[in-house]
Amino acid sequence: MPVLAAIAVLAVLILVHELGHFIAARSQGIYANRFSLGFGPIIWKYQGSQTEYAVRAFPLGGFVGFPDDDPDSDIPPNDPNLLRNRPILDRAIVISAGVIANLIFAYLVLVLQLGIVGIPEKINYQPGVLVQPVNEQSLAYQAGIRERDIILAVGGKELPASENSSTLLRKEIQNHPNQPIELTVQHENQQRTLKLTPEKGTDGKGLIGIQLGANGTPIYRRPRNPLEIFSIAAKRFQQLVVGTLSGFGQLITNFQQTAGQVSGPVNIVKVGAKLAANDSANLLSFAAIISINLAIINILPLPALDGGQLAFLLIEGVRGKPLPSRIQEGVMQTGLVLLLGLGLFLIVKETTQLEWVQKLFQ
Repeated sequence: MPVLAAIAVLAVLILVHELGHFIAARSQGIYANRFSLGFGPIIWKYQGSQTEYAVRAFPLGGFVGFPDDDPDSDIPPNDPNLLRNRPILDRAIVISAGVIANLIFAYLVLVLQLGIVGIPEKINYQPGVLVQPVNEQSLAYQAGIRERDIILAVGGKELPASENSSTLLRKEIQNHPNQPIELTVQHENQQRTLKLTPEKGTDGKGLIGIQLGANGTPIYRRPRNPLEIFSIAAKRFQQLVVGTLSGFGQLITNFQQTAGQVSGPVNIVKVGAKLAANDSANLLSFAAIISINLAIINILPLPALDGGQLAFLLIEGVRGKPLPSRIQEGVMQTGLVLLLGLGLFLIVKETTQLEWVQKLFQ
């Protein structure tokens, strides 16, 4: 059930994104003849008065199709309601509407979560720091640290029940590049001592490849009024957007160290399923985070993404005329093939790393 819930969340986010494009087009009177979830062969479809709605075999996204380049369309090429015949601003609204829809949806999900779960008032801290290896190639994982292990001490110094414990652990790791450190780790109900040597990062600081989290349980209270919910949701939304942008920035500026953290659909579902198994309300946080990530990824100026199409519009605005159709189509088709190829590669890679799959080959 948690896995199905996580998959359902991803499906909803794709639906929200494509609905943004679709509604932006139809509200301006622009023709949209296809609305599809997924790519590839059609599994199910329904023909409406103007639009074909379909679910396709490969759930790696979706698309809204326009009759502009459909050879079977009976709409005259000079019809003003074809997307390509609209002013640049109208087209920009349609192209960017998916990103805007995901951002609005993320904010509303945070509002819903605060309204249902409550406002976090404080955290009941326990000794140590909750950790998770960034991937199976990290030093931490190779040394035996697993997800949801608790590091109780570093270098013989106990990590207290405090919000500062994560900072203390991070500093100790960063201050010992290429120097061995000793960690006291609690795995489930057992404690053990591990010794490992942090790698020296590009900034000269030590790295072992773990994510740090507070070892504590949040205590919630009921909202005082609706305005408080919207205000706190806005602050949390801003934090998530800034954090996501920072993560993408690190991926670009420090690709070698962060590329291993890039996840595909299988790992995303895996994370969502674990969150749902711990607390079903966590699915709301999961939905907000993934929706923001989906929005930011799509606005990147890369072929086959919304940002790539907006880049073409910018070039058109500067030149006073669009790039030749063959150039745009070639770039977009190449980008789509690369994007689908990357998605399939990540699916295969992450599927083979699942425990139950590995057992089949033992």
